Amino acid sequence: MKQKRDNVRNIAIIAHVDHGKTTLVDVLLKQSGVFRENQEVAERVMDSNDIERERGITILSKNTAVMYKNTKINIIDTPGHADFGGEVERVLKMVNGVILVVDAFEGAMPQTKFVLRKALELKLPVIVCINKIDRPEARPDEVVDEVLELFLELDADDAQLDCPFIYASAKAGIASLEASEQGVNMEPLFETILDYIPAPEGDPEAGTQVLISTIDYNEYVGRIGVGKVDNGTIKVNQDVVICNHHDPDKQIKVKVSKLYEFDGLNKVEVKEAGIGSIVAISGINDIKIGDTLCAPENVTPIPFQKISEPTIAMQFMVNDSPLAGLEGKFVTSRHLRDRLFKELNTDVSLRVEETDAADCFKVSGRGELHLSVLIENMRREGFEFAVSKAEVLYKKDEKGKLLEPMELAYIDVPNEYAGSVIEKLGQRKGELRNMGTISGGTYTRLEFSIPARGLIGYRGEFMTDTKGNGILNTVFDGYGPYKGDIQYRKLGSLIAFEAGESITYGLYNAQERGILFIGPGEKVYSGMVVGQTGRSEDIEINVCKKKQLTNTRSSSADEALRLTPPKILSLEQSLDFIDTDELLEVTPTNLRIRKKILDPTMRKRAAMKK
Repeated sequence: MKQKRDNVRNIAIIAHVDHGKTTLVDVLLKQSGVFRENQEVAERVMDSNDIERERGITILSKNTAVMYKNTKINIIDTPGHADFGGEVERVLKMVNGVILVVDAFEGAMPQTKFVLRKALELKLPVIVCINKIDRPEARPDEVVDEVLELFLELDADDAQLDCPFIYASAKAGIASLEASEQGVNMEPLFETILDYIPAPEGDPEAGTQVLISTIDYNEYVGRIGVGKVDNGTIKVNQDVVICNHHDPDKQIKVKVSKLYEFDGLNKVEVKEAGIGSIVAISGINDIKIGDTLCAPENVTPIPFQKISEPTIAMQFMVNDSPLAGLEGKFVTSRHLRDRLFKELNTDVSLRVEETDAADCFKVSGRGELHLSVLIENMRREGFEFAVSKAEVLYKKDEKGKLLEPMELAYIDVPNEYAGSVIEKLGQRKGELRNMGTISGGTYTRLEFSIPARGLIGYRGEFMTDTKGNGILNTVFDGYGPYKGDIQYRKLGSLIAFEAGESITYGLYNAQERGILFIGPGEKVYSGMVVGQTGRSEDIEINVCKKKQLTNTRSSSADEALRLTPPKILSLEQSLDFIDTDELLEVTPTNLRIRKKILDPTMRKRAAMKK
């Protein structure tokens, strides 16, 4: 017999990147009394790892819980970036409703559409929270219309269309039910959650069923499965069977050794949990996302959608440059292999495959940002390795025609830069679908359909073309017919001619040939890329060249050599810059771009064979 559990609500907070999800969770935690009055709390407390805090983005979905009027509200903060869409897709199975956060100025953006579509497909009720209402340029009434149009476009049913709207400023900690009213605190949002989000349902007398939607990992206890109790109860020391909807043969008998529930930011150990509870279970090594834990007498897996496939791949390989092993702690293929396969414990959207070469692995992910975050994490842990240029993953249809991943790109740029953006994306096989003005006619909004490979290496160029004023958002749009060859980079590289240390005199002569990436006193080797030329072909230069000393004085000899400051590339810029015949050498302290073939004669021979 199905029953409701009225003292629990399970919700996910979904939105486009940077619309204020994590700040909203902060204020819900503070106003529900999770922290002491005098407790110091970091901003965006849910963004727990370093990269999340530095970049201001959420990468991993995280669970927390607050108490309001004797009701426990389990909240899941999800990422807004398209590359981490795999995180959003699966946590929606744990909740009974969502809060859709929309920026009061930017309105409905591509990722808003992506996450909302997933929620509507699962028939989840939606509370729309118009955030940043205190922005001077906020336009709440227009944004409400945009959101309702989006609901209609995504075929929402009548109940979903009749959703409540809340107007909030998460930063100020206030919310109200009317755009014209000034809120005092977050009470209107809490009340709306209790009134509008249904309580979880299940049969407490039936056999245990817990669907695992997230995997956490801890060095001490191993894998931790997080999921919702759909039916029955789960207890410590209970015997359960792991089964999977997509793998009918999988049936593994295990014992629940530890059980936790969420309370504020902590996991609290409990002896048992009933229907609707979101629990963390540790001590089961074979547990994976999408598995169901069932009572042995009733093995029935809960259906779970397949996670979207990766669209982009890179080769991760052992560093074999002349400077290999000098800066990293973990440098062997065994270290690299163990670390990449360990990442699969927690990241469902990632694929790691072994290749014919023992020291090279093919790593596939959802986008450049997805893979660059993994590279950055590994480098901070002391790994040293090399990566190739990102390549898209192609498919073939039934007739054998080549298909490639397509993206929808939404671009907001000041009017004067729209022409150069349209021209650049046209060269990269982009098709302009839509064009209009926003912000009172000062900005142009462009909508392109473009192959995913056409966007590789474009973000840096886009920022330069729009003087940093443009906003580029992309979302995966399925597979489409192959669009033909794209030339990624029109300019060649400056390549070091010999090994040694860069010297001011050598660099001074080299800087006339293009833009340098290194300054004086840096170690270089033959085949290393030290800059970019203004021409289409590569040029070899000697940056280690010393000035020949003679006893003859000249009037210009004593003048100081002035160097233009080098262009220091970040990890993303380096990944964007490298061409198909180059590698990026990643160490804890340095990023070096190099040719795959270091020897100049061998390199020329390989080029001639092409």
